[in-house]
Formats: sequence, C-alpha cells, structure tokens
Amino acid sequence: MARTILALALLATASAFAPAAPKAKSAVSLNAKSTALPFLEQPAKLDGSMAGDVGFDPLGLSNIDDVGVDLYWMREAELKHCRVAMLAAAGFFWQEVMGSLPGMVDSAGKCQTDVFWDVWAEKPQIIASALPAIFIVEVISWITINKGRETGLREAGDYMFNPLKFQGGELEMKEVANGRLAMFASVGMILQGMVTHDSAFTNLATGLQ
Repeated sequence: MARTILALALLATASAFAPAAPKAKSAVSLNAKSTALPFLEQPAKLDGSMAGDVGFDPLGLSNIDDVGVDLYWMREAELKHCRVAMLAAAGFFWQEVMGSLPGMVDSAGKCQTDVFWDVWAEKPQIIASALPAIFIVEVISWITINKGRETGLREAGDYMFNPLKFQGGELEMKEVANGRLAMFASVGMILQGMVTHDSAFTNLATGLQ
C-alpha cells in the first residue's frame, strides 16, 4: 500500500513543468479586499489571474520591481521551490520505504537527514558532482527567465516539459497548493530529523500518538 501511495505521489509531480495556459488579467477594483486577509486591501498586482493567487501578500513583496526582481521573477521562484519541495518530500518517503540504490548507504527506515551526512562521509564525490549539475540548471533557468521577462511570451514556470499532457486551471491550482504544502513538509521533515534523528514515518507516528 505504501509503495502504491509513493508511486502516485511521484506521478502527481509529472505535471510540475507543464506549460501554463495564458490567462487574461483583470484589473483590481479600487478598495477591493484580499481574499486571504479580508481586513487588508487587495495587492494591486495580485488580480487573481495566477493559479493560487488569493491576495496574500502582507509584506508587499509583489510591489518590488526596482532591484532586478519583480512579480514575474518571484512567481518563477515560487514554482521552482514548489517543484523541488514536492520531489524532496516524495524522495524522503521513497528512500525510507524502498531503500537506497545498490552500492549506496542503506536508507530504509532511517532518518534521511542522517543518511545525507553518511553519504557525505562515505561518498562525498556523489554530492559534489551534483553542484555542477545544479549550476548548469540555474544558468539555463536564469537565461529562460530573463528572456521571458523581456518578450512577455512565456508564462512563469513554463519549461515546455509536459510528457503526460497535463494542463488546465484546476491542475495548475493543485500544483501550487501541493507545492506550498510540500515546502512546509520538507522543511519540517529536515528539522525533525535533525532534532530527533528518527525517520519521517516514525516522527509522524509519534506525533499522532
């Protein structure tokens, strides 16, 4: 059963890089209230056209545009972190249930935070080799984002990677909602692992007792 759940969780992330359907922007009416925080004014640039936009911006970050960062850039960053967090959360559970690849440090049923440091101690070249790969991905991402900002022809987060042909407003909303949840979940599992040195499932069972 656990393996089936993990497989479905990984499949759900396949739509992560699906191209977003262009949406018509609507003007924010004067004195409109935020859906998320009804006692605050709705942010001027958050008009509800983006999936997951409920007008939640108490720090006014959506209005920043004079330091090389704007709403497009922040949306790109949010989607990137959502997707990485979903993969990370699924990876935590997958490693605990299925175990490691042959030749790697055994990870089944263990705290994945501790496993990371075991890998660093025994096979540091594996972790070090990931750094150039991350650098290449970030360079490609930086070029793509800047071209999208200049031309206005690319939706934030659209890398034209959609092998399962997932598309639609509802799926985009689910991606953002699950991605935001996964960011909290990933941070929670890492911090719990550092404190308790138990697996995520063990910490979950302890918390439910």
